[in-house]
Amino acid sequence: MDDVLRGQAEIFEHLFSFVDSMALKCAVELRIADIIHSQDGPIALTQIVANISDSTISSSPETMLYLKRIMRSLVRKKIFTVQYDDGGQTLYGVSSKSGWLLRDSKPSLAPLILMENHPLQMAPWHYLSHCIKDDDGITAYEKAHGCGIFKLASVNGELNKAFNEGLACLVEVVMGAILPAYKDVFGCMGSLVDVGGGTGGDLYEIVRSQPHIKGINFDLPHVIATAPAYDGVVHLAGNMFESVPSADAIFIKWVLHDWSHEECVKILKNCRKAIPEKTGKVIIIEIVLKESLAKENDVDVFDETRMIFDMVMMAHTSCGKERTEFEWKKLLEEGGFPRFKITKIPAIPSIIEAYPF
Repeated sequence: MDDVLRGQAEIFEHLFSFVDSMALKCAVELRIADIIHSQDGPIALTQIVANISDSTISSSPETMLYLKRIMRSLVRKKIFTVQYDDGGQTLYGVSSKSGWLLRDSKPSLAPLILMENHPLQMAPWHYLSHCIKDDDGITAYEKAHGCGIFKLASVNGELNKAFNEGLACLVEVVMGAILPAYKDVFGCMGSLVDVGGGTGGDLYEIVRSQPHIKGINFDLPHVIATAPAYDGVVHLAGNMFESVPSADAIFIKWVLHDWSHEECVKILKNCRKAIPEKTGKVIIIEIVLKESLAKENDVDVFDETRMIFDMVMMAHTSCGKERTEFEWKKLLEEGGFPRFKITKIPAIPSIIEAYPF
């Protein structure tokens, strides 16, 4: 019966796992982490409410009960800490996790939490079974919205903003692991194009650490239109399926996982044309899935997250996916890169250096 009950309990946890996402979203929207982190120590619910920036919020019993139950859930997940003062009042404090919910500080995952839990982003998840049953080639995102995510973002300003900010917040998170591991290599480049570089945050981090590099941020027109000015970075609008600007090297982060094998080959071939024959290379920042389930002593903290990302690609892209090393090898060879090297870093993705020689 222990196994039966354990199985039942785990299914219940999976069934209601969305509750954790919604509690996180609520905390980010109310800036609860920012409020608690701004204080000298743990604070009471009344202090949290008093600092929520909305004049319509009061300390009514209903409001306090809502917030208390949400905080109880977040404390149980160790997002925040709890202790009691001499009068028995509950006080909430920070934890090693709560810093990732900050909206007024970086690095933070708060924009990504808001983007992934946006109603438009949640809708495709309800169509996964339809994709299997219908067998019509229409993706979950298209079934939910009538078009793909990039098309919808190009006409929906709110989604475009959330999408760009969600991806931009990963700049500090991932680039903080990439730059120390790759500093010497960037030092040898005169020019670098970031293909699908969004609003240019990744490239700016590179150029700021290596000011001699001429940076070209390359993305679709509606993305470039919202890109801020960065010293050392030129924004260029275009379509990577048509051509890629020339440079000593190409940087392409979390782009290829959005596309099918055939589409990736087309992108890579355009990258191949844009770099020098003998000295050029493409620096790919992507997840490398393990070929099989990791052994108990071979698990890193992001193993489960990488598998979750593959599911996200299925829900939010046309034919996107995360790939194993074998799949990367096949893809790169067909794209004109017979040699590659994978470097693991303390982050979700790895660095994949692809060479055309």
